[in-house]
Amino acid sequence: MADGWTSDTGEAVYRSRDAVKNLKIKVRIQRVTSAAAISQHLQQQVLSHQDRGGIELSTLAPTGTEISEELVLGWQEKLFSQYEVDLFQTEAACQTPLDRQYHAEIAALLRGKGRRNGRIFTYTDSDRFTSWEEHSESLVTPGTSGPTFLAERMANVRHRKQERCTGDSIVPKSKLVNWEPSQEFMKNSHIINTPVQTMHIMGDLGPPGKLGLKESEHVLCTIRAYKNGVVTIKPDFNNSKGPYSRLETAGGTRELWRLTLVNASKAIGAEEREREQRMYRDVGYRIWSMLNPPTGILRLIVNGEIVSAEGFEYDNLYIHFFLELPNNWFSLPFEPLSGVTQTCRTRTLGKDNVAFFCYPFSFESFFQSEDESEESLPRWPVLYFKVLSLDYWQRYRTEGYGYLVIPSAHGCHRMTCQTWRPVQNGTVAELRRFFIGGSPELEDSSYARVPSTFKGERLSRLGFRTETSGSVTLTLHCIQQARAFVDANSLKKRRQTVLDQLGGHSQQGSVYNVLEAFQRARRRMQEARETLPRDLISTISPVPRSSESTA
Repeated sequence: MADGWTSDTGEAVYRSRDAVKNLKIKVRIQRVTSAAAISQHLQQQVLSHQDRGGIELSTLAPTGTEISEELVLGWQEKLFSQYEVDLFQTEAACQTPLDRQYHAEIAALLRGKGRRNGRIFTYTDSDRFTSWEEHSESLVTPGTSGPTFLAERMANVRHRKQERCTGDSIVPKSKLVNWEPSQEFMKNSHIINTPVQTMHIMGDLGPPGKLGLKESEHVLCTIRAYKNGVVTIKPDFNNSKGPYSRLETAGGTRELWRLTLVNASKAIGAEEREREQRMYRDVGYRIWSMLNPPTGILRLIVNGEIVSAEGFEYDNLYIHFFLELPNNWFSLPFEPLSGVTQTCRTRTLGKDNVAFFCYPFSFESFFQSEDESEESLPRWPVLYFKVLSLDYWQRYRTEGYGYLVIPSAHGCHRMTCQTWRPVQNGTVAELRRFFIGGSPELEDSSYARVPSTFKGERLSRLGFRTETSGSVTLTLHCIQQARAFVDANSLKKRRQTVLDQLGGHSQQGSVYNVLEAFQRARRRMQEARETLPRDLISTISPVPRSSESTA
């Protein structure tokens, strides 16, 4: 009688780079009585023996009433059971914010067209449902198997995570870390706490007219999605296999339930697939280019953070900043070289008001000298910033200008930059600044220092009044990567010239130390390559390079 049915209910593991929110599953359950199942079995036997054509198939028609339901469910889609509708329909039974949310959703369903489901419902990751309940109420788990010790421990852990925290909870003040755990302690504390989201597709297999009983709830399917793109489904999709089955006993009548699971996710379109492949190729090329920088180019990566600003006159501060690249420096076409922080309120620490931004930023730029015989040091990029304030009445004020030259040495640097702002003569400007906002501004923020576009010998600021305002603290993590583009003799000559210009300061010459080390490594690589067999060298093909970035 089990012809066409599937008894393999093992767990299937899938790996996908697509978002799990696009997952769709078609679920179908069907109840067939014993007489109907026997009748269908006999029909299949008769159809397989066509030489017995004298048997009337109408006499083998099912005599029992079939109950079936089919739904297409999305990831973490909540469908209420009859038990939940009866429970959360009363507002007095709601204790948590999630319960009150369910109460509002059920009230809206009752006012509208009602539920679209009958026997099939779901438990999402936010619901109180554990692996122990999953095992005890599973539709397809054999009755002879039992939960492991780890499953029982994890069930208790999940129960505790869902419980509400009381106000008089006690946190242990000592022995938070056990440096010498015993075997019993390790056994009792052996739990799994990996980032995972779980969804249970449930079925109410109670008799007609008696839905909503907890003992009639059974797990049809369990889906778990991990952060690394792994999705587990138990049981697996039927695909070409027959439906899953389970024999139930209800009211003295043996009933057979069939379960069918089909992957109903929408296939990705040709345009989206091409865009995805192009993105992966671009990411692969960027990784390859990071590991193999072009010859003769210095690559500079700056991962920074605007930590705080202090000492300014007004509250609600935010900062505009941009990176200026000198001659012979360039960046990728779509690389952002400017930004603006969030508006931050200040707090009093000591005598000053401090605004903590903790705003991260990242720049990537390249240096390539047009004249390889040039003996001077490269000019490093400059980070300009402008501090502003905007209060409740939309009064806009300029609080200060500042700049920071990117350090020529790699590593972590924490710097505090002083700022200043232009002021006007007389008290009218200060009254305007206080009452309606507004203050003198620089037309070009690069005039916070001598701008790179200035061609004269001395920049005159006669008659330009300024006032010291506050300071901005930044943290920079500088990464330098380069490959040598000159021979060893000219490199040593350039390095010696640089050291002579710096007066022996080896910190500024760290870039040329890197270039010399890369030159030695390149020479060793060429010597090793010459010793390789010719047939092996011919099989090594370079990674293709793209002419432009598609990020």
